[in-house]
Amino acid sequence: MALLGADYLQRNAEHVNALNVFPVPDGDTGTNMNLTMTSGVRELRSKPSDSIGKATEALSKGLLMGARGNSGVILSQLFRGFSRSLNGLEEAGTAQLAAALQHGVDLAYKAVVKPVEGTILTVAKEAAKHAVQYARRTSDVIDLMREVHQKADEALQRTPDLLPVLKQVGVVDSGGQGLVYIYEGFVRCLLELDGQLDSDSQQSEAAPPEEVAVPIAAPSIRKQEPASAQARLATDAIEFLYDMEFFINRKLGGNVSAFFDEYAYKKALSKDGDSILVIAEDDIIKVHVHSRKPGDVLNLSLPYGELTDIHILNMREQHRDLLEQEKTDFSIVDFSAAELLAGEAVQGIPPSQVFEWAPFGIIAVALGEGITNIFLENEVDTVLSGGQTMNPSTEDFVKAIESLSAEHIYILPNNGNIILAAEQAAELSERRVTVIPTRTVPQGLAAVLAFKEDETAERNSEWMKNAAEQVVSGQVTKAVRDTTIEGVAIREGDFIGIKEKSIVVSNASLQAACQLLISSMLDNGGDLLTILTGEEADSVETTSLYEWIQEQYPELELELQKGGQPLYPYVFALE
Repeated sequence: MALLGADYLQRNAEHVNALNVFPVPDGDTGTNMNLTMTSGVRELRSKPSDSIGKATEALSKGLLMGARGNSGVILSQLFRGFSRSLNGLEEAGTAQLAAALQHGVDLAYKAVVKPVEGTILTVAKEAAKHAVQYARRTSDVIDLMREVHQKADEALQRTPDLLPVLKQVGVVDSGGQGLVYIYEGFVRCLLELDGQLDSDSQQSEAAPPEEVAVPIAAPSIRKQEPASAQARLATDAIEFLYDMEFFINRKLGGNVSAFFDEYAYKKALSKDGDSILVIAEDDIIKVHVHSRKPGDVLNLSLPYGELTDIHILNMREQHRDLLEQEKTDFSIVDFSAAELLAGEAVQGIPPSQVFEWAPFGIIAVALGEGITNIFLENEVDTVLSGGQTMNPSTEDFVKAIESLSAEHIYILPNNGNIILAAEQAAELSERRVTVIPTRTVPQGLAAVLAFKEDETAERNSEWMKNAAEQVVSGQVTKAVRDTTIEGVAIREGDFIGIKEKSIVVSNASLQAACQLLISSMLDNGGDLLTILTGEEADSVETTSLYEWIQEQYPELELELQKGGQPLYPYVFALE
């Protein structure tokens, strides 16, 4: 069922993309849901099982780690609840399936801070509610899933009545449509297994779903440490020299019934290690530690299950290689890692007692070399490549969190479609992670500029959120179809100006669209306007726009920076 559900979604991903309300060139709900579902199917294929409980567990885990975009994260939560409800079952009848659908809906609603009706949530809710009622009258799973699919489709058709913007544009909700395609695949699978499909249909549906080419996992760009800084670290100062990473598979080996006390396990690791990261998810425990005694770490872990994907690196050896490569002339002095992180010497304390994590780390999401560099030059440690296009997955965020040796980590999603994935990663990581819910790059830049390294985490969180809320964001891109939104008539190929979440102008001229957008942004005043030029920005056009702003708003301070973002020739930030 899951394979054909994924197949149906994949075949119709472009149709789902086309239902995105905003006629922007990078609306990709279908792509995000497809990549999320593909991750789930990949995990399911790696752990095939005749048990519905185990199969849905594998599917759920894959969906969770591959979740992208709001609809992808909600989809992962729907199947996470579905899986939990079927946990331990070998088979499921109509009552169990209906209850599982309802449990998935309950979990998905809890995952969303402000659930919006008229979306995938409504479609899932109406379908599950009907399933629970209908399951009392039938024991036929095919009959039940037909009803689920039909009710989901009916709910989908009503989404424009619940969400005015859908009615205005004349489309149904894109995420809801994606879910309906998945349910349609479920029904087709059951019919095929029951021999109820005709030969043509069977032939067309028999082809296995193709593997989706997953974009390179949101490449991250790290702030470059000066080569001389590493060279100044004495090799012997690396006290916990073995960098270890492995998984504990609770289902294999060892005493699988042994209770895993995460707190006690971490405490035991800390006796001879640091940089400890333990993520326990169902039957898999991921462990990362820098340790003096790798044998003790492995022995400590063995009682909890079989150890897999073991990677152990000798960091002193790596450091010696680094020194050799750099052929540095620096004198090797006894600087500890903590001294290097802090930028000043730590007096009177042995390195073993001062090797600590940095107090803060920041992860941001951005597209464009210029914007990425701006973030890196302003306290951000890691920039995940992404935005409206190619949303980073939950797993991408988890990996980015793991890569930072920081006690408290902030995430700046910089896109409303990425916030849920970031929040899900924060929940999974078990590290101290705060997601500042920035919806635009200007909000992210305002937040990071408000960050003060010597302040408490609580104050920084408050200041960063406040700063993000104060900035007015604007961006210009090309419309990909004709439509009318909030009274603005839009033609395909026009330049549309987006102020915060609303399209406020559409014009065939890029210059006119920018001018009208900026005028709208300045309705309530402003002191500083930052212009981020994109890949498609023309220098003549930019100069003309800059001079127009100076002439029309002589009191307004201007900053012009090269952002390099694709698809959006200009992004504006007004403070």
